[in-house]
Amino acid sequence: MALQIIRNNIINVEADAIVNTANPAAGVGRGVDRSIYEAAGWDRLLKARREIGEMSPGEAAWTPAFDLHAKYIIHTVGPAWRGGSFGERETVSLCYSRSLELASELGCESIAFPLIATGTYGFPKDEALRIAMSEISRFLLVNEMEVLLVVYDKESFEVSGKLFSDIKS
Repeated sequence: MALQIIRNNIINVEADAIVNTANPAAGVGRGVDRSIYEAAGWDRLLKARREIGEMSPGEAAWTPAFDLHAKYIIHTVGPAWRGGSFGERETVSLCYSRSLELASELGCESIAFPLIATGTYGFPKDEALRIAMSEISRFLLVNEMEVLLVVYDKESFEVSGKLFSDIKS
């Protein structure tokens, strides 16, 4: 049972599963989504993602990881932040819990998450971090898996450091 918060680009992380904050439709977005498509192999990943089809916020599904240092990409759709009164927190919780459940079903021993929905979708980073830590901790109470929470930008890293002391650069 291990949980680490690291500052890195998720495409550089080695894990059995890499989590992608995906678009609801099978298309390439910005931020983490675009980076993952570029690193994994745009055409093959887009074809595999199209086979999944439309996804609802909070849903999780997987594709092969192709050229990433992983076996699987778990795609999950985060919510757009609209002030917090539209179930956004609950949806982010579902993104983490369903991704972890899917990784477990796939036999993964490790998984790497970005800070879901905090980029393009505008979810507050401090709230997203608290939700991530809560869902990951709950999962690790009854499951064995190495979980990496990968924060990319300086602000996320600083928020992580203020809330949690065990952070690796």
